[in-house]
Amino acid sequence: MPRILVIIPTYNEIENIECLIQVLLGIHQMLEILIVDDASPDGTGDLVEQIGARESRVHLLRRSRKLGLGSAYVEGFRFALSRSYTYIFEMDADFSHDPYDILRFLDAIEEADLVLGSRYIHGITVVDWPLSRLLLSYFGNLYDRLITGMPIRDTTGGFKCFRRQVLEVLDLDRVSSEGYSFQIEITFKVWKKRFRVVEIPILFRDRTRGKSKMSFKINREAVWTVWKLKILSWLGKI
Repeated sequence: MPRILVIIPTYNEIENIECLIQVLLGIHQMLEILIVDDASPDGTGDLVEQIGARESRVHLLRRSRKLGLGSAYVEGFRFALSRSYTYIFEMDADFSHDPYDILRFLDAIEEADLVLGSRYIHGITVVDWPLSRLLLSYFGNLYDRLITGMPIRDTTGGFKCFRRQVLEVLDLDRVSSEGYSFQIEITFKVWKKRFRVVEIPILFRDRTRGKSKMSFKINREAVWTVWKLKILSWLGKI
């Protein structure tokens, strides 16, 4: 049976992480979890370490400080490639992504190389976001599509499933983005290498516990990342 790794970056997610781990472990017997924790002051890493001591399918990478989403996933990808995982997931820690959708991703990956969970493929399937954030996300994705040319409805979504072979081909040393622009960069590079990219609809719920990591800096980086990717593509450096 294929081995599955779900990578979850964390920073101050102690209110969510134990419950999420329990749910994920019950979904599939070949599913393992990697928590990449950025030295959470609330003790998230310590709690995950305790869980991992009694559950062999839970792994922890501790980092020395808050280093960002993109580098957390890159370290997670390297962990996956150093072991025999078949499918590698990206997933948020705050239950905004429904863990049970993983089964739908596994069905879809049979005919794809990268499966994206989309909030905008069947209208708008986002719950409990303030209107300002929803409009920023929706029109930001439209902007990304127009600049990059990607036929992707949700370029910034963080619920993904990769075939191992996709990550083997990507040059992880050249992934430079953090925040949500990391999601744009990874999807663009996979698409440019002509892998099969498929979107499936998901229902995205705003977190009910813990604090959002969204910031002006993250949004600003995403605005410029699409132009950098387009220019690098023109120069044949993707």
